[in-house]
Amino acid sequence: MASNASEYIKHHLTHWNSSTGFWSLHVDTFTVSLILGFVFVAVFATVARRARVENPGRLQLFVEMIFDMVDNQVKETFHGKSKVLAPMALTIFCWIFLMNAMDMLPVDFLPMIAQWIGHTAFGADPEHVFLRVVPSADVDATFAMSLSVLVCIIGFSITSKGLGGWGKELLTAPFHASGAVGTVILAPVNLLFQLVELVAKPISLSLRLFGNMYAGELIFILIALLPWQVQWILGAPWAIFHILIITLQAFVFMMLTIVYMSLAAENH
Repeated sequence: MASNASEYIKHHLTHWNSSTGFWSLHVDTFTVSLILGFVFVAVFATVARRARVENPGRLQLFVEMIFDMVDNQVKETFHGKSKVLAPMALTIFCWIFLMNAMDMLPVDFLPMIAQWIGHTAFGADPEHVFLRVVPSADVDATFAMSLSVLVCIIGFSITSKGLGGWGKELLTAPFHASGAVGTVILAPVNLLFQLVELVAKPISLSLRLFGNMYAGELIFILIALLPWQVQWILGAPWAIFHILIITLQAFVFMMLTIVYMSLAAENH
């Protein structure tokens, strides 16, 4: 165990890296995200196979409630036709919610299990066994998700308007000019504004989710440093409030994705 509070915090905020250097992979973020993704697919696939109209189970009702919520948001926000957007929004909401929900586990629970396995099975020093279990508190993960959304935004724009129509919009919006000369003069300015808007979308998506979840994770770590009697007094209210945060952040990420997709499909 860490000898002081600083080392304890540093240990809990250190990732399990595949190697050193810029191209190292956060193995803990990748592994936990992958497992949660399979959990989401397995639960929804099982419910879909066993769904029944009469006397549905509680899990089926819960899944249907989530599905209806996402479907209603897509229908109210996106006015075009797409067979991809609703499933993608459902995946984003559920997957990010599961990632965020890992923050509700006791701070030392999974890291101590990882240290025990690393020491007993591989002879590793427990002080050098790291495990962060909240993927959405890793800026690499949030940026990866937001960049994936950016690719989908560009794909939606090209699908809806054609490659030529999308290229024309990059050069003629938001400022319009009458005549070929005015259009050519304003084209670089429009392109700059369009690129800034495209770059701002993934940055806002990723940093909003990362900032909220990183702050929540850090608060739980600080609470874990207090005496156990105080931990219950402070930890329980924060955990209850944090349930709202993890749900809200998943919902915001999903809604902004739907809004960006809707804007990408519209002509400007």
